[in-house]
Amino acid sequence: MKKQIVFLILAVLFAVVPGALAKTTAFGIITMDVDLSQQPQGKELRLWIPYPVSDANQNITRVKISGNFVESAVYTDKVFKTPMLYARWDKNAACRNLTFSFHAEREEVSRRDFPSHEAAWDPSDYALYLAPTRLGPLNGEVKKLADKITKGKQGVLAKAKAIYDWTVENTYRNPDTRGCGAGDVCRLLQDPGGKCADISSVYVALARAAGVPSREVFGIRMGKKATEDITDWQHCWAEFYLPGYGWVPVDPADVRKMMLMEKLPLDGPKITEARQYFWGGVDAFRVKLGEGRDLLLNPPQQGDPVNYLMYPFAQAGDTTIDWLEPTAFKYKITFQQKEKAEDGHGLIDTNSLKQLFNSGSSVSVVDERNPRGVQGGSCGGAEQHP
Repeated sequence: MKKQIVFLILAVLFAVVPGALAKTTAFGIITMDVDLSQQPQGKELRLWIPYPVSDANQNITRVKISGNFVESAVYTDKVFKTPMLYARWDKNAACRNLTFSFHAEREEVSRRDFPSHEAAWDPSDYALYLAPTRLGPLNGEVKKLADKITKGKQGVLAKAKAIYDWTVENTYRNPDTRGCGAGDVCRLLQDPGGKCADISSVYVALARAAGVPSREVFGIRMGKKATEDITDWQHCWAEFYLPGYGWVPVDPADVRKMMLMEKLPLDGPKITEARQYFWGGVDAFRVKLGEGRDLLLNPPQQGDPVNYLMYPFAQAGDTTIDWLEPTAFKYKITFQQKEKAEDGHGLIDTNSLKQLFNSGSSVSVVDERNPRGVQGGSCGGAEQHP
């Protein structure tokens, strides 16, 4: 009987949480509070905020937007289809506030079961991800270096891996870099120190120069505590496209960050493990906000293209407000940890199981937040949920 009980419970757990042992999942509420009241009156003020959406790796729900703006809507740009929340205040507005919140569920991504043979492909189908950007040219020194790194390598996968290895080995994290970095590749080839947008931009430029479709992914990290201030937790990683397989994540910047933060050598066991992990994988504690460089926002901003939209972007009249200067651009982003079961997902409600749990039987429980660990315990007092 005991074997039947354990089998029943494990069968139900696997039915409710398919693949739970394979991937970690993170849940939480992210809230952004923006206060631009300190900007002087007399100029119309416009705000664009990256707006995350659901995809194969994340689910965005319960979006809430409030404030004293006179206009607000969600748009996308024309090229990358990157979503953005737009708000506008009249020039005489004395108070300019906006709150934007959403529930996020994000899965760990692991894309390493590569095919033995690469599919035939037409580079023109991926022209957007093989094109230069203002700060990421593909000619000159970038092309020379890409050719040197990938010399003798055949196929997209081998070239992408060679460039990943070079980026991990030859860049470094510079903690003095402002924000996440501008991603100025030519400057970075002279001094390859920066933060995540810098290191990811180096990877993308070299990959594109070698004929590997690639892109930066702009996001924000989720916390691991009940409540955390994540105002400056923006993070950028990269992806390359393997024909016939799909987009594959790489995060050399997180390898270099671990080396700096924990003072670890490149050839040490922990960095070797991280280097393997971030080739084709990224953790669950990040939300994708968008992609694209040199953006024309919607509605269009005044002046130059926007380098990337990972931070909120605002203009007073035709003047861009410095989003990294808290005295001019005041905003706060907070993370509140929530369980998936709050929404009723994964809950079991059958009389037989309630009786079983109330009997005090010893069972094995899989914690979906930490699927690599299986914890033993007793379940009792099961509740009925509508």
